[in-house]
Amino acid sequence: MITESLVNVSRLQFAVTALFHFLFIPLTLGMTWLLVIMESVYVITGKEIWKDMTRFWGKLFGINFALGVTTGITMEFQFGTNWAYYSHYVGDVFGAPLAIEGLMAFFLESTMVGLFFFGWERMSRVQHLITTILMALGTNLSALWILIANGWMQNPVGAEFNYQTMRMEMTSFTEILLNPDAQNKFVHTVSAGYTVGAMFVLSVSAWYLLKGRDVAFAKRSFHVAAAFGFASICSTIVLGDESGYSIGLAQQTKLATMEAMWETEPAPASFNLVALINEKEEKNDWAIHIPYAMGIIGTRSLDKEILGIHDIKEINEERIVSGIFAVSALDEMRASMADGKAVNPETLAQFEHHKNDLGFGLLLKKYTHDVIQATPDMVKSATNDTIPRVTPMFWTFRIMVGLGFLMLVLFSLSLFFTIKGNFMDKKWLLKFAVIMLPAPWIAAEAGWFVAEYGRQPWTVYGVLPTHLSVSNIAISNMIWSLIGFVVFYTILFIIEIYLMQKYVRLGPASLGTGRYFGEKSDKNIINPNEFKGV
Repeated sequence: MITESLVNVSRLQFAVTALFHFLFIPLTLGMTWLLVIMESVYVITGKEIWKDMTRFWGKLFGINFALGVTTGITMEFQFGTNWAYYSHYVGDVFGAPLAIEGLMAFFLESTMVGLFFFGWERMSRVQHLITTILMALGTNLSALWILIANGWMQNPVGAEFNYQTMRMEMTSFTEILLNPDAQNKFVHTVSAGYTVGAMFVLSVSAWYLLKGRDVAFAKRSFHVAAAFGFASICSTIVLGDESGYSIGLAQQTKLATMEAMWETEPAPASFNLVALINEKEEKNDWAIHIPYAMGIIGTRSLDKEILGIHDIKEINEERIVSGIFAVSALDEMRASMADGKAVNPETLAQFEHHKNDLGFGLLLKKYTHDVIQATPDMVKSATNDTIPRVTPMFWTFRIMVGLGFLMLVLFSLSLFFTIKGNFMDKKWLLKFAVIMLPAPWIAAEAGWFVAEYGRQPWTVYGVLPTHLSVSNIAISNMIWSLIGFVVFYTILFIIEIYLMQKYVRLGPASLGTGRYFGEKSDKNIINPNEFKGV
């Protein structure tokens, strides 16, 4: 029997595995293009230091990539084991981009990763550079198809419910591919990944410079990271704003909860910078507003309203009532088909009239098996379910945005002083870079939480409620598997931190060239003044 506890544990398990997995993915996305930049300079100039930079940062990329793949494999299996009805209901749509990701992107990515590491002495410079470019392309294509699948869950276009098969079926692959939510999510997510990669290289390079070791190597790495990071964080912020606009069009509930907007304000709405949220009374006890800001972000206009939570709940309640007729008609049609009888045309007409609200009617299945018998209290409870908790959405979003602007300050200053040529004299800047190392990961995890928690109570927004998506399995099995995942993934995370720290401390000396700090052949250590310009 599917209980609320089973649903919550199933959600928790997927959240844990997804958040663990997403610790590794952004760095993988960001590091690939940094490697392309470094190796391109090597191919153009022939300077060995750029080859060493590519190989060293590539070594750290490889450690992260291996653990990212390990943590990602289990997630796809969960769709079949823990979310069986979800897989049945939307597999015709959701499965297509995931299959393409495996065939087109992951095989390309994994093949090129192998050639990247083992092809240095077997290929020419240009051939190896092409391999690195294809590796980066495969990594980004993998993110594209996964985020197309996820974007469809946020905004289910290009598909329609078939009452004969009881499934969502694809009607337009083009619409799914060009889904605005998917495209905005992709460019925003990969830009965030580029920021993570840039911050990692910037912070580690700053640490080397503070220690006064491998200066020529760290100086060039800092140069690349500062420029790439500035472009990446600007892109992340701009595209995040575009994502906010698309959310306002497709998921007004998410936008209202992110802003703790209980009442519909006259256009253009203000932005709640901070607020003391009172969820029990559904209001903010106090807030600091930025006039007009939310209206411009959410509607790109000065005259369009953004609905508040109270008005959204009224609309959702109407849709739940309409959905009762859709579910009732669907049950009657299924009974007729099971008995080998023709579907009553009047019943079919009723279903067609209300089918856009079918998902809202299914929300009542949490409270009663026969939704036609739903009481006003059940309807009210289902209506309340359509609004995720406001407090975690509000503050998690602000953590993400606050860290984003703090990173913009860091990368702007780093690029400015790099252009001036005196960044090595700014010890405070280097220390700032080291301290900021965890910031992009925290921001990325916060952004993922906002995107996924803000979709609740749906697995597919407005179509399939989460409580109907889970597999009917023993909750004890879920608890033990959750414990197993937490233990196993924690071990993997410790291994990642140990290996990354080990090779960061070794630095480019881990390449064994005899040219870097800490190696036996100290006479070959690179002189910081040896390389001028590039």
